[in-house]
Amino acid sequence: QVRLMESGGGSVQPGGSLRLSCAISGVNFRIHALGWYRQAQGKERERVALISSSGATDYIDSVKGRFTISRDNVRSRGFLQMNDLTPDDTARYYCHVEDFRLPYWGQGTLVTISS
Repeated sequence: QVRLMESGGGSVQPGGSLRLSCAISGVNFRIHALGWYRQAQGKERERVALISSSGATDYIDSVKGRFTISRDNVRSRGFLQMNDLTPDDTARYYCHVEDFRLPYWGQGTLVTISS
C-alpha cells in the first residue's frame, strides 16, 4: 500500500520560513520523481516544485529563489524548504508520486502566512 504523509506546516509571519517533509512508503522511492503541490482556497491545485529521481529540480516562477526541494532516498523522504514566505504562499501543500502511472497523494499540510 502506497502512503504519503506530509508534515511541517503551520502559521508564520511574512518573511518567515517553514520546512515541509513527506514520508513515503510502499514504493521504491528512489526511482520516482517527487512533486510538491499546493492548493489555496478557491483555486486549483498547482505544482510548486518537482525533483526527479536523479535530483534534477524544477520550480514555478513565483517560488524560484525562495523554495528548495530535496530528497533523501535512503529514508524515503522528500522535503520542501520555504523561505521568505508571503501571504500568497498560504495553501494546503501536498506531496505526490506516481507509481505505474497511478498518482498518489498525501493528506496535505496547511501553511498559513499572516501578520
